[in-house]
Amino acid sequence: MQPYALRSADEPAHARRGAVTAVRDHGRAVTAPASRRARRVATSLALNGAIVVGEIAGGIVAHSSALLADAGHNLADAGGLALSYGALRLVVRSPTAKRSFGFHRATIISALANVTLVLVVAVLVGAESISRLDAPGRVEGGLVAVVAGAAAVADLVAAFALLDGSRDVNMRAGALHLAGDAATSIAVLGVGLIISATGRLAVLDPVLSLAIALLVAAQGWKIGRESVDILLEASPVDVDLDNLRSTITAVPGVAEVHDLHCWSLSSEVRALSAHVVLSGHPSLEQAQLVGDRVKASIGRPFEIAHTTLELECERCVEPDEVACSIEDSTAPERAAPSS
Repeated sequence: MQPYALRSADEPAHARRGAVTAVRDHGRAVTAPASRRARRVATSLALNGAIVVGEIAGGIVAHSSALLADAGHNLADAGGLALSYGALRLVVRSPTAKRSFGFHRATIISALANVTLVLVVAVLVGAESISRLDAPGRVEGGLVAVVAGAAAVADLVAAFALLDGSRDVNMRAGALHLAGDAATSIAVLGVGLIISATGRLAVLDPVLSLAIALLVAAQGWKIGRESVDILLEASPVDVDLDNLRSTITAVPGVAEVHDLHCWSLSSEVRALSAHVVLSGHPSLEQAQLVGDRVKASIGRPFEIAHTTLELECERCVEPDEVACSIEDSTAPERAAPSS
């Protein structure tokens, strides 16, 4: 039995042109948001860079490890934003023969690099904070409060600049980190006011910086786990495969579906492949219509951008076999069934 090919060489020319148009439209749909996000990231990056410079200077003058910790937190985010900006510039590049899916995974690689940077900063800040717990020294609380207050405002502006309503892991990671920066800056501001008002309790400065380090590490772990799932081509967490399978089999002309795979190229671009067994023995044109209906039924509801279907008039394996499993390419081919 030979399965139907969804895009056959014998397919009418107008259908093939339609497929090309769909690919081009999808490219524009992905490229335009990426360009807008790149501009948002550049704005946040500029604000974050200014925060880092201000907090490092303020931390040195005020002898505040909390300000330096917050600067380290913002420095990690600035590095992540720089990586995100570079990744978004790659995403808008057209696919090539070698990289036929384009450069969508660049944003995930960027997120992992960001996580690595964040965890390194968290360890360094945590070690410095612990070393200063016994002898925090004199801290200029008033200066700490002023610098931290300005940083909190700038962090919030930078975070809102990244909120574009998308699911992109880099944009969400950046906004989350910047919102966390704003919260920690507000905490630093409070500590600065307490130290300034009492002239004591300088130990709160390294205690807070240690808490910031733990917060940074927790954020990094969460984003890292999500990014690794995408690289491992795990099914998206919000896609119920049973529901997806039921939606496909509910399409008129579909008998069953097997070897169903759904994965993410990036946080927003999803792909799907499946073997779809058709009812009866339809012609190639009829099979094409069923395939188009399947695509239409799952594309928007499950937000799947790229679908590859192998249409079959009978199951390619017996029900008790492992359905169309990945085979060793060096293994001898199975003999074709006799007609």
